[in-house]
Amino acid sequence: MSNYTAPIEDMSFVLKEVVEIEKLCSETGLDSSTVDILDAVLDAAGKLAKEEIEPVNKSGDSEGLKIDASGKVTTATGFKEAYQHFVNGGWGSLQFSPDYGGQGVPFVVAASVQEMWHSANMSWGLCPLLTQGAVEAITLNASEDLKRRYLPKLISGEWSGTMNLTEGDAGTDVGALKTRATPNGDHYLIRGQKVYITWGEHDMAENIIHLVLARLPDAPAGIKGISLFLVPKILVNDDDTLGNPNDLKALSIEHKIGIHACPTCVMSYGEERGATGYLVGEENRGIQCMFTMMNNARLTVGLQGVSVSERAYQQALSFCNERVQGIAPGFKEPGPIIRHPDVQRMLANMKSITQASRVLTYAACAEVDYSLSSLPLKSLEKHKRRLGLLTPIVKGWCTETAQEVASVSLQCHGGMGYVEETGIAQILRDARILPIYEGTNGVQAMDLVGRKIISDGGLGARELITEMHECANNSAISELVSASQLKRFTSSISDLESAISIILKHSDNKELVGKIAFDTLMMAGTISASWQMLLSLERASNAFNNTSSVGFLKEKTATVKHFIDFILPRYLSNFTTIAASTE
Repeated sequence: MSNYTAPIEDMSFVLKEVVEIEKLCSETGLDSSTVDILDAVLDAAGKLAKEEIEPVNKSGDSEGLKIDASGKVTTATGFKEAYQHFVNGGWGSLQFSPDYGGQGVPFVVAASVQEMWHSANMSWGLCPLLTQGAVEAITLNASEDLKRRYLPKLISGEWSGTMNLTEGDAGTDVGALKTRATPNGDHYLIRGQKVYITWGEHDMAENIIHLVLARLPDAPAGIKGISLFLVPKILVNDDDTLGNPNDLKALSIEHKIGIHACPTCVMSYGEERGATGYLVGEENRGIQCMFTMMNNARLTVGLQGVSVSERAYQQALSFCNERVQGIAPGFKEPGPIIRHPDVQRMLANMKSITQASRVLTYAACAEVDYSLSSLPLKSLEKHKRRLGLLTPIVKGWCTETAQEVASVSLQCHGGMGYVEETGIAQILRDARILPIYEGTNGVQAMDLVGRKIISDGGLGARELITEMHECANNSAISELVSASQLKRFTSSISDLESAISIILKHSDNKELVGKIAFDTLMMAGTISASWQMLLSLERASNAFNNTSSVGFLKEKTATVKHFIDFILPRYLSNFTTIAASTE
């Protein structure tokens, strides 16, 4: 029996009313039929998540993976079958160009579907996540020949993709990598090892397309001398049929704290003759090409935070409604623990954080669609600044809060949460990777303050703050929350402005900026999420006047108010630290 049911009502509401998907399609030139089929898409994805992907989640965690002497990896029972259902349904092609077999729907809609995959089974969901990133990198950077040969199969999901950055001695310092690429006719020979390669080897797809960072002979030192190469597991013939195996293999799979059913591989390239690879983009510009893959991947990792939070909240809610223990205030007999005020507090925190992280993440994903459109230059540049600003916030804040939600869910289970049988321990273990991969949250914080705030003199941040002030001054919102709640939000905006000013004033002091970067990220995340929650409340009120149910508006109102009362004040701790650092 599945423990997860996709929260389709809230997803649909955020997409239709907050993101305003109809307006987005109109302004970006994306297929407007998406609006008409949106609920059907969400329903079908929810069914796949519940019936095919989630049932192999717990068993996959227990069974894990197998690797033989040749480097062949066998996935857990049922994973391959679930993946085939995914491919047959065309789910991997949603947001990609129809020129290569995609369906051309907005990225934000595809993101909502991916939320379901990761809630149902995060280990499994990482495979299409990496493939999505590979498609993006190839689409934006590769030659037409490489696009024609590789994109259709990747977009369909028949082939999967990976991202190969990290090496054992280099770690986060990508510029220190040692993998080499030697020109050899119309291709290159790749030699080296990569570590932590997610879904680097498996049996779910017939071919795996690796995107590998390597250094050409006589390339400049450091990050400026890195190039990107497409390296297929199985070579592709001129007639597009599969040919001989390439000179690469998985040496081992990591034994991790969580995501046990996801093969995280140590990959070896070129042990015998050199692995055949094809240059993607220009020589020595590999990191720029890879970042087209990484930036959206960072958004999707933030989305995984939403997924983990939703799954953890649902499991806690179900347990607290069933677990009978103690006599709660106002009752005379023992009953379910959900009656107890402290349990209600934990559940309300989890629910409000989850919905806040969802609306914030979807807002950022919508900026991907806007930034890839043909809007007038001035508008396009603003959307690109907003996307750049929100990406590290979403990745950092949503994955940090996911740790809390997963941990609190375990707490709701009491001692039963600390044993594996209830399943919440797996959620907590799986969640712990989120603040680490695709750039640790410390890296995200430095990206926010350095590349996104200081580099443009705070322009993007000021644009965001202006919209927050407009929200605070919206008369419709003032009628939906109390005066004290609105004042709390208004004060938080002013404090965010002050924090930005501190960073800009001390921008030359890299040590100071580095020390306050994480607090800045968390402060910005909490306040940005509050802004999106208040917008959600206004849109829910408008929707209620037209189509929504009384129950949905009542529930959304309670959730938003709880967030403003109990979660928003947390930013004060971050701001106090930032302000004190300059005294």
